Amino acid sequence: MDVRTTGSTLLLPLSGMSGLPLDQVNFVACQFLAFIAACLLRLYWHPSQTSPWVRHVIAASLGTFLIIFCFGWYATHCFVQVLLCYAVLTFASVGNIHKFIFVLSMGYLMLIQVSRIYVFGYGLFSTDFSGPLMLMTQKVTSLAFQIHDGLAKEEADLTVDQQRFAMRARPSFLEFLSYTLNFMSILAGPCTCYKDYIAFIEGRNFWIKETKFDGKCLPGRIEPSPLPVVWKKLLIVASCSVLFVTLSKTFPAARNADAEFIASASLSTRLCYLLVSVQAVRPKYYFAWTLADAINNAAGFGFNGYDENGRSRWDLISNLNIWKIETATDIKSIVNNWNIQTSLWLKRVCYTRVPVYPTAATFALSAAWHGVYPGYYMTFSCGVLFIHASRRARHFFRQLHLGWTPPQLSRVIVSWLVTQFTVAYVVLPFLLLAVEPSLRFYSSLNFFLHIMVVLTLLLLPRTFGHIGSTHSQLPVTKATILGKHKDSVTGPSPVDTRPCPIHNDDELCTHSNQDVEVCASSHNGSAWPQG
Repeated sequence: MDVRTTGSTLLLPLSGMSGLPLDQVNFVACQFLAFIAACLLRLYWHPSQTSPWVRHVIAASLGTFLIIFCFGWYATHCFVQVLLCYAVLTFASVGNIHKFIFVLSMGYLMLIQVSRIYVFGYGLFSTDFSGPLMLMTQKVTSLAFQIHDGLAKEEADLTVDQQRFAMRARPSFLEFLSYTLNFMSILAGPCTCYKDYIAFIEGRNFWIKETKFDGKCLPGRIEPSPLPVVWKKLLIVASCSVLFVTLSKTFPAARNADAEFIASASLSTRLCYLLVSVQAVRPKYYFAWTLADAINNAAGFGFNGYDENGRSRWDLISNLNIWKIETATDIKSIVNNWNIQTSLWLKRVCYTRVPVYPTAATFALSAAWHGVYPGYYMTFSCGVLFIHASRRARHFFRQLHLGWTPPQLSRVIVSWLVTQFTVAYVVLPFLLLAVEPSLRFYSSLNFFLHIMVVLTLLLLPRTFGHIGSTHSQLPVTKATILGKHKDSVTGPSPVDTRPCPIHNDDELCTHSNQDVEVCASSHNGSAWPQG
């Protein structure tokens, strides 16, 4: 039995009975305590009965207790980061506040990540204290950029997304503590936007405009019950916990790089094991993120309006779509539906703000945010190449007229296998952490996917005319198209000549900054690299 933890040992007997590490038991117990508190917050400390000040105090106090219970004195790092960042938010100029906060929070996080290697080596606790620190880094940097947008920029210079979240005033100390330390997201996220959180605390998150569905008129302010969605998510949590405990022990990912396994197993066996073992890791993330989503929903946070049938949606801060991930037939679908809130954070603080090489910069930030283990950088550096190669190949075959179309079922099965295997191949170093086992695995397969990717990038052209046509198409710029575009409300939209952050870099896109959110909704998520 593994009893390593810096947190409370109160649940050590339960750890012994379950056979799970104590830090995992503490994490699960704290999350279910947070779930109970979330229900009480909605039922007994409802905004109609309780002042925002009281709700802020409850959220921050309980979050502080949970993080201390789980991580003991290591929770001090989170408090230090919070206090330092609030000091900068209070005294720094709005013109540079986002830069100072970004450097401070990312620098402090990376310092802690480096210390983890030298203090703990590669034998980490399965739930280590850097997790909450990573979430706080997301929150404070998001808030700093939103303050900068609201106080230092003209509204005409902001995208629709930035206009929505721009802050016109700095938060109070209590509001900042509640936002960064609230019990609903302190342990497993997700990262939420400050304005959405404050609207929830003050009870304004259910205010919607009057909308009609099939002749039915919904009132301007209603509060649908989250219970059906919460129970559904709890059922998913229970299923994922069983799958994780069963599969992770049966198919450990580290075995892919085991020298004896490489020498004794056939190539087909190893490829099948690679696919299964990486798939077996996913239920751990499904469990943590779905439970976190259920906690927020139980408190009344996460309402996202209504669908076309008039049913309430509770996916405002959801972090994943399990069905779309497991049935994905292209890498983009997995990226769009995995760790969605981190993807949005990367987009808002990096992708849409970096003037050159935004994709590479975003992958670099994602890797640095995750930590300093070499395996992380191997995965994310490969990810840049694999995504560009997949775009190039997809564009090529779309233009190629083969004269026949394979059966739909065959195409789906083959696409699914190729996609899932490619993701497993790229993600394995992220799980192995170290360079040596990762290189041992790749060299045993002769780096064959890496070679295919490089050949794809070298041999296939970046842009295409219609293959088989006697006249190749001249490239059309987005500026040419957007110059003719008129917004029905605001007039001409500001032109963004960089690739649309939703569409692939090589695709022609007619979306301006003002249209990015519309484009995002049409793609069912975001297309930015993430962890």
